[in-house]
Amino acid sequence: MSTISILILVCVLLGAGLLLVWRSFSALKSTHTTLQQEHTALTERFRPIVDVDAEKQRVQAETVQLTKERQQQQEDLRILKGQVDELHAEFESLEESANLQSFGLYKPRYDFGTSAHYQQKLNDVYAKQKKMISDKTAATCSTEWTVNGSKVEGRKQINQTLKLTLRAFNGECDAAISKVKYSNVLVMETRIRKAYDAINKMVETQQCHIARGYLDLRLQELYLCHEYQEKVQAEKEVQRQIREQMREEELAQRELEKAKLEAEKEEKRYADALAKAQREVELATGDKQQKLLAQIQELQGKLETAQQVKARAISQAQLTRCGHVYVISNIGSFGEDVYKIGMTRRLDPLDRVKELGDASVPFQFDVHAVIYCEDAPKLENTLHRLFNHRRLNRVNERKEFFRVTLKEIADAVQANHGAIEFLHKAEAIEYRKTLAILTENIPQQ
Repeated sequence: MSTISILILVCVLLGAGLLLVWRSFSALKSTHTTLQQEHTALTERFRPIVDVDAEKQRVQAETVQLTKERQQQQEDLRILKGQVDELHAEFESLEESANLQSFGLYKPRYDFGTSAHYQQKLNDVYAKQKKMISDKTAATCSTEWTVNGSKVEGRKQINQTLKLTLRAFNGECDAAISKVKYSNVLVMETRIRKAYDAINKMVETQQCHIARGYLDLRLQELYLCHEYQEKVQAEKEVQRQIREQMREEELAQRELEKAKLEAEKEEKRYADALAKAQREVELATGDKQQKLLAQIQELQGKLETAQQVKARAISQAQLTRCGHVYVISNIGSFGEDVYKIGMTRRLDPLDRVKELGDASVPFQFDVHAVIYCEDAPKLENTLHRLFNHRRLNRVNERKEFFRVTLKEIADAVQANHGAIEFLHKAEAIEYRKTLAILTENIPQQ
């Protein structure tokens, strides 16, 4: 074998060896990279276990933080529970006041005779409030403050604080007073007192304080406004009653005048007919005379009746207390055992009943009794007084509806007026027909 051949063979062997070495190196490098990645992943995965001290410190730090958070939550819960208890107590106080008020247990503090007296007292209270504000005694500060060493700046800041304090308190008072009514006056009083305590607590650090006297004046304003409104409403109701009474009396007077005129016309007509018949009977003879005599007798009876009607109309016009007390019901509108006991001076009392059964109620009233008496207002007032505790409306006594039985009314009338006939069963025709129609229209299951 020549030298060249040997060299070529050596080169081929070396190339093959180098290629094999390169492939082995690449495989080892790839394996190394894979192992390194696995090592990194395992290191990260088991780092807490490997680094026991670091993990222990982390767990202890988390435990301390959780303990602090738990303590803070318990403190927050305690504060919230206290606030809830305070609100619950306040709510119970307000609810109790509202319930007491709903039973009409508010006791008037002034009870003036007219709304003008209330307005005058209110003006006096307003004047006292303005004087306290102008004299700077409505809200005061017990300490002289300095700002950056300046007493002037300190007084300026305190004056601003006092002004804001009064503005906040007056806002709460004005809101409460504007909403006061018979059913919540005690609730509004509690609201003003709560606002007084809360605002004073907010400016306690600056040692500022709303004067107790100013609180008393605002509470006086609350009571006066409430009672003023009640008095105005009562005066309106009295005026309405007077107008209604005048209207009722005017209608009754018109009816009496009409009845009087009709009776006078009837009287004149029968008197003229009687005079004519008397003239004719003097000239007549026989059967014609007998017929005229019978006619004269009949006309004399009619004339006497017309004269009695006229006399009764004149007498009733002079006796203004004469009238009818009526007892009516409306089952469809108010239910069973609810009766209206009213009074009218109309000649025909059923006209008044028809007025009551107009569009303001869905069904007509049933009449159980119409009682004529010479002093109708007295009998009506007596019945109202006897059944006052059975009224449906305890606020407006002009609503003359009572939850009683008809027997109780009949017994009371018999005891105070005399025995009369009562219709004990209410027909309620419209109501019963309506029920029948509704029953027919219900689909069968």
